[in-house]
Amino acid sequence: MTNPARISRRALLTRAAAIGTAVALPGSVLLSTPGYAAQKPYRTSVEQAVERLRERNARVLTGRPSRNGWEMENAADTHGSIYTRPVPGTPLEGIQVRLGEVETVLVHLVRRFHYEIDTLREGDVIGWRAPDRIRTRLPESNQASGTAVQIRPGHYPSGTRGGYFPLQVTVVRDILAELGGVVRWGGDDTTPDESLYYLDVRPGDSRLTSVARRLQGWRDTPGLGAGAPVDVLARDRRDAAKTLERRQRG
Repeated sequence: MTNPARISRRALLTRAAAIGTAVALPGSVLLSTPGYAAQKPYRTSVEQAVERLRERNARVLTGRPSRNGWEMENAADTHGSIYTRPVPGTPLEGIQVRLGEVETVLVHLVRRFHYEIDTLREGDVIGWRAPDRIRTRLPESNQASGTAVQIRPGHYPSGTRGGYFPLQVTVVRDILAELGGVVRWGGDDTTPDESLYYLDVRPGDSRLTSVARRLQGWRDTPGLGAGAPVDVLARDRRDAAKTLERRQRG
């Protein structure tokens, strides 16, 4: 038997990859694969890993989509896809959002709001909310999938309009246009919620990937991204914002 102290890094990575593959395979298929059968000493640990993942999925995942098509989750910060993420440059301790591209987009939006619309304080932004605490027929259900945030819901009550000053609305429109229309403002919905901003594309949409990559590039370049000087009244930016507004409101 191989001495554990002599196991190479490649061997460890190979076994880790085997466990990762196990997550995606039904148990009967997994146990019948030659690679699995050839690693009998590790069979028990793989079975235990798969069982732990099944238990985690049953505890965290709902199997139900929010309004925008992303799966709602029962908990955040518990080995699912939704975690508390930092919002650099703000007093916020963090917001609970879906990791990856969604996080990149929503954090950028919150930072621009803080810099250009009004200073945010801890507790002003609500990300994930449990599925049993939202109305699943409304866009607020997107919070349960980690793809939406509410900014100061107490200031902008659901069902009312006119909570923003005109210049603030201009900045909101500019942010939405900068994000390529992958985010929608709840103020444009039939039942308005001016505190709500949510992803308006489904999982796998290439537009989300494109926007997230652009934002990541800005984040790594001094003078670009949230906090950089922006002329929201520039003709090209206003034209883009108005075009998106007509499309989203229509």
